Amino acid sequence: MQADVTALIAAANGGDATALQELFAHVYGELKLLARSQLARRARPHEPTPTLNTTGLVHETYLKLVRHNESALHDRAHFFALAARAMRQIVIDHALGQATLKRGGAGRQAVDLDAVAALAGNEWSPDALLCIDYALGRFEKDEPQLAKLVELRVFAGLDLEQIAALQGVTVRTLQRTWRQAKAQLFLALDSA
Repeated sequence: MQADVTALIAAANGGDATALQELFAHVYGELKLLARSQLARRARPHEPTPTLNTTGLVHETYLKLVRHNESALHDRAHFFALAARAMRQIVIDHALGQATLKRGGAGRQAVDLDAVAALAGNEWSPDALLCIDYALGRFEKDEPQLAKLVELRVFAGLDLEQIAALQGVTVRTLQRTWRQAKAQLFLALDSA
């Protein structure tokens, strides 16, 4: 399966117009699992607008990547990193829309900093997602690898084992990096 993904990425980079479509079709199930995991953690009590569903998130991710001509894919890990970033942007845009409807503006509320200790797996309100996105944006310029890890954990819903396999590193190494990433996010949230 990984060889098929690699071949499709190479074809897309070679100018094959249908390769990106085939790539999405090939990994559609994996993307739906990522989207389902991401959306399951979002707290949506009495959401005033229709919820963003799994299929919609995957399809919007596809459109976002195609619109921005993401044909310079390097490998499977790069593809999923781009997909995670697109999902993050879509979820944040959705949360901004909810915050605007809720308060008549996109004001931010603080995130419970104690929750950072158990960052992945928590349910997040739209306000908390916006605050996390803002904090992540503050430290991703200085620590892009740590920001990428937070993005894959929080916004794509991957666990450490999945990320380790995707990035070709050991779980133990990733655990150390994850502790560092949580600390950086904590500092960024604290100064937000």
